[in-house]
Amino acid sequence: MPHPRPNRLLTFFLLLPLLAVPVAAGAEEIHAKLIGYQEVPSVSTVARGEFRAEISRDGSAIDWELSFSGLQAPVTQAHIHFGQRSVIGGIVIWLCQTATNPAPASVTALTQTCPQSGNITGTATAANVVATAANQQIAAGELAEVIAAIRARVAYANVHTLVSPGGEIRGQIKASDRD
Repeated sequence: MPHPRPNRLLTFFLLLPLLAVPVAAGAEEIHAKLIGYQEVPSVSTVARGEFRAEISRDGSAIDWELSFSGLQAPVTQAHIHFGQRSVIGGIVIWLCQTATNPAPASVTALTQTCPQSGNITGTATAANVVATAANQQIAAGELAEVIAAIRARVAYANVHTLVSPGGEIRGQIKASDRD
């Protein structure tokens, strides 16, 4: 009589790839550590921040959280920009705004008010994407292009303040499983 172990072992190895599919099919996690030294030009500040997000499976949304503390001046705005490390890029998604630095009219109603420290969360969809300068070629509503830029590591999160209008802390966005 044949021994049942080889059949069980074969069944296990045949079913093993199916167990991995739900994990691989989940939302894609991304993050950035924000510090002053990543700004262009670099900023000497004790401020720190973190951007964490998940890109939905179908690419229709980015659920995000931004936290920051220790800023040297009042926050004026925060965004996701399209630009590689050490380069200033155009704004593609507004994360928060203030009365003195409002988001463009097309996304003002979709953009929350910046806190002076702490956490803010939101969901970005195609409706949140603003056009970059013509030479960067991302049009309003092109969330897929923003996601492609994030995956290529050419997008960054940036928190701007009164003392550092170009940004006090910045961090390049990357996949959470990469270094």
